[in-house]
Amino acid sequence: MKKPEKGSLLIAEPSIIGDLSFNRAVILLADHNNLGSVGFILNKKLDYNLKDLIEGTDSELPVYNGGPVEQDNLYFIHKSPELIPNSIEISQGIFWGGDFSTVLELINSSKITSEDIKFFLGYSGWEEKQLKDELDSHAWFVSKNTYDNSIISKCCNEFWKEKMLELGGEYSIWSNAPENPSYN
Repeated sequence: MKKPEKGSLLIAEPSIIGDLSFNRAVILLADHNNLGSVGFILNKKLDYNLKDLIEGTDSELPVYNGGPVEQDNLYFIHKSPELIPNSIEISQGIFWGGDFSTVLELINSSKITSEDIKFFLGYSGWEEKQLKDELDSHAWFVSKNTYDNSIISKCCNEFWKEKMLELGGEYSIWSNAPENPSYN
C-alpha cells in the first residue's frame, strides 16, 4: 500500500457504501503530517455556483462538497500562485488558499476560470492516526496524482469510475455498479 502524502489522492474503496460524504469519493490530500490530514473531495459537485454563496460576483463557477468538516466555510485550490498572494503549495503546481479579495477580482475580470481554480464547501479531515486506521481497515487506497495541476479542471462525475477501471481486476466490476447496490 502506498503511503499517503501531501498531494496524493485518496480513493474510496467500493466497500464505503452508505456514507454520504465519502461513498465514491476521490480526495486530494492538501496536507498530511503527524498531527493529521486535510483534503478536499474533488468529485462531488453541489447544486451551487459561486454567485449563490458570495456577494460581489456573478460567477457561475461550480462549488464542490469538500467534506463533512466546516461546511459553512468556502475553500479553494488553484494553479495561479503568481496571481493569488499568500497561497500555500500542496504539490505539483497545486496551491491552496490565498487572498480571497484578489481571487474575486480575478474571477470578475475573467483572468482565472474553472481551469485554474476549484471551490469547496467544507473539507475532509483526519486526526492523528485516524487516516492510518482507515487505510488499515481498507476504507481507502492511496494513489499518486498523475494529473498534476490539471486535476483542478478534472471532470467530477466519472472520476471515481475512472480510478476503478485503472485499478482493474475486481475493481472494474465496481465501476459499473449502481451507487446504491439495492437499486440493482
